[in-house]
Amino acid sequence: MREIAETDYPAVQALHRSVGWPERSLAGWRWLHSNPARLEIGAPAGWIIDGPDGEPAAHVGNLIQRFRLGERRLHGATGFSIIVTRAARGGSRAMLKTFTRQPVVFARYTFNANSKSQPLYVRHGMQAWPEQTHALKLSWVVDPLPLAAGRLWKRLYDLAPGFVEGLGERLMNDRLGRAVRLDLPGGVEVLTDFGDASPYAAFWEALVAEGRLLADRSPEAQRWRLKDPDLTQAPLALAVRRDGGIVAYAQAMMAKSNILEPPVLEIVDLEALKDHPDAVPALMRALKSAAHAMGAAKLRLQTVTPQALERLGEFARTARREGGWGHCHVQFAEDAPDPALWSPTPYDGDYAICLRPIPLGRQVRSKRTAKAASATASKA
Repeated sequence: MREIAETDYPAVQALHRSVGWPERSLAGWRWLHSNPARLEIGAPAGWIIDGPDGEPAAHVGNLIQRFRLGERRLHGATGFSIIVTRAARGGSRAMLKTFTRQPVVFARYTFNANSKSQPLYVRHGMQAWPEQTHALKLSWVVDPLPLAAGRLWKRLYDLAPGFVEGLGERLMNDRLGRAVRLDLPGGVEVLTDFGDASPYAAFWEALVAEGRLLADRSPEAQRWRLKDPDLTQAPLALAVRRDGGIVAYAQAMMAKSNILEPPVLEIVDLEALKDHPDAVPALMRALKSAAHAMGAAKLRLQTVTPQALERLGEFARTARREGGWGHCHVQFAEDAPDPALWSPTPYDGDYAICLRPIPLGRQVRSKRTAKAASATASKA
C-alpha cells in the first residue's frame, strides 16, 4: 500500500467507473489534491493498493478538514470512496488500518458509509456515533411521482440491466439547471457574498465565539469549495438576516445518485446562532420551496444529530426516516475535545465532494453519445 499521487488519478477514475460510482474529472481530482487543510498538516490525499499488474486495484480517499474550537485550530479526517477490486481482495483492512492510525487529526470518521461497508469500521476501532442518530437520515417529499417512477425503474433494472442502462439518464426535468425565481419566506435571502469582510464572515466569527467544535466554514473555506470544477451548478446558499446581521445559514446541492433516481436537493449544511434556533425552521421552509422550484423530487438531510432534531422542530416530526444502518462512524484521538461539543452536518463529511452532480447540457449529451457508441460497438 502506498500514498496516492496525482499521477494515479486516471486509474482512480477507472476504479470509480468500475463500481458505478460518481466519477470526478482529472481537474476535479487535482482540485481535491490541492485541499489547503490537507497541505497544512502534510496528510496523504489517500492510499492505493497496486494489483499484480502494477496498476491501482484499491483506493481510499482522505479528506482533511480544518476545525475551530474557540481559538484552537484542529484537523479531522474523513475517509471516502473505499474501492477494492478482486485483484486487491482483503485490502480494505489494510487501508482502514492506515486511515485510522494517521497522526495529527483529532478524529477519523465517515458519515457516508453504505450498508455493506459499515461493519468494517467497527472492526477497526470506529464507533457508531452519535449514539442516538448514527443510522438516521431525514427527507421531505416534494414531488411523489418521480419518486414512484424511480422505484419502478429500479425494478426494471433488476430484470434487464443492460437495456435500462442503454436508455441513459432518466427522470430529468426542464427545471434542472435553470435560473429560477425562488419564493422565499420573509427574512430569508439568497447568500452570494463569501468575502472576508462580508456579513457571512461576521456570522462565522459569531459561530466560533459560541465555543462549539465546528468544521471550518470560514469565507476562505467556502470559496475553495465553490471552485470545485465538477460542480454543474453552484450550491444554493440561504441566510436569515435579523437586525442587519446573519443569524443562520443553509447550503444545499442538487444531486442525482444515478441514472435511475430522481433529482434531490441535498442539505449540505444547516447552522444557526444559539440565540436564534427558530431560524432553522425558516430555512427549512425556504429549502423545501426551493427544491420544488429547482426540479427536485425531495429534500434530504443525510447527517443528523440530537441537536439538529431539536432545532428542526416540526420538520423533524414530519420527515421520512431513511437510512437504517450505521452510516456515521468515528474514532476519536485520546486528546480529542469533548464529543458533546460537536454537532456535525453533512458539511463535516464527504457529501460535498461525493454527491453526483446533476448532469446538465453538454454533459448529458456526451454521455448519451458514449452509451450509443458503446452499444453499437458491442453489436459489431
